[in-house]
Amino acid sequence: MRRAIVFLSVFLLGITTIKAQDSKGPTDPKAQKTYQEGLDWLHKGMPAAAIDSFRKADKQDGGHCEECAKKIIEYGLKTGDFKAADAAAQQLIADAKTPQQRAVAHLNRGSVQYREAVQKNKADCFAEADREFQATLAAYSNVPDACYYDGICLAHLNRDDAAKAQFSKFLEMAPKDNEDRERARRFLDNPDLARARMAPAFSITTLDGRQVSLDSLAGKVVLIDFWATWCGPCRESLPRIREIAQKFSGEPLVVMSISLDKDEAKWKDFVAKNNMTWMQYRDGGFDGQISKLFGVEAIPHTFTIDADGVLQEEHVGTGSDFQGKIKKLLARARQLQEAPQTALKSGQ
Repeated sequence: MRRAIVFLSVFLLGITTIKAQDSKGPTDPKAQKTYQEGLDWLHKGMPAAAIDSFRKADKQDGGHCEECAKKIIEYGLKTGDFKAADAAAQQLIADAKTPQQRAVAHLNRGSVQYREAVQKNKADCFAEADREFQATLAAYSNVPDACYYDGICLAHLNRDDAAKAQFSKFLEMAPKDNEDRERARRFLDNPDLARARMAPAFSITTLDGRQVSLDSLAGKVVLIDFWATWCGPCRESLPRIREIAQKFSGEPLVVMSISLDKDEAKWKDFVAKNNMTWMQYRDGGFDGQISKLFGVEAIPHTFTIDADGVLQEEHVGTGSDFQGKIKKLLARARQLQEAPQTALKSGQ
């Protein structure tokens, strides 16, 4: 994929057990002006220029502007400027006064290191992220996300026993409705999955009212199609998606179309008129939650996910033939489904 599909940093981890205090913006008048320039660059869609302004504002403010540092981390992660993001994270660690602030600061830096490790497959970044997540837990013990992501880091470092211990801790402290619980159980049973390119976990309520999570579809092949009614190439691809849904009906395959339409009524009408009987969900635009998770920036955009939840194939645009790949993935999914029954029979 063009960018990591795991969203990190304290702004994105969804932490419920630890809350950061309100950020402090710059106090120096020159820094305040420069900080506003950074915000203006963001409105113009120029995050790299915004980062430069936030760094300048931070320097003008004596190198202790908390809000400047957080903006640098947030947009450094989005643009891949890990060097700037890491420097800002280290600044927050140095300025932290309370255990809570230290935990948040270390979590930020662990997130930056993890993100770089995932994108660049760098063992030293996984090791550094592990140290930061450990520091998070040392400062504030009840941070489930630190356990979860540390477990993934440890798995990448081939420290499977330590990884399993962290996944167990996560399951002990994470809320029952945490979307990562099922995935953590699977990582606990099979650390190899923690090293795989897993599709991001999410939950949706479909057009027909079904509540579905990606991990609840374990054991099935999943084809996710991002589209919109206003997208000509998407309409061109629709017959191919319909053919797959119909041809493999009854097989361990789930086809899920996720619309970027903002007009709900128009979307519902289009789905009904075009007999789109497979799973449907409206994400509401490129800034929708699921679209962001998958890094969707153009449509049609499809993702093929195997029975273990591992991302196998990604395609942007029209003209891709999914059927060959899907047939192979379905064959393995059927084997996984038959394996328990075979084991039971052999034990009788």
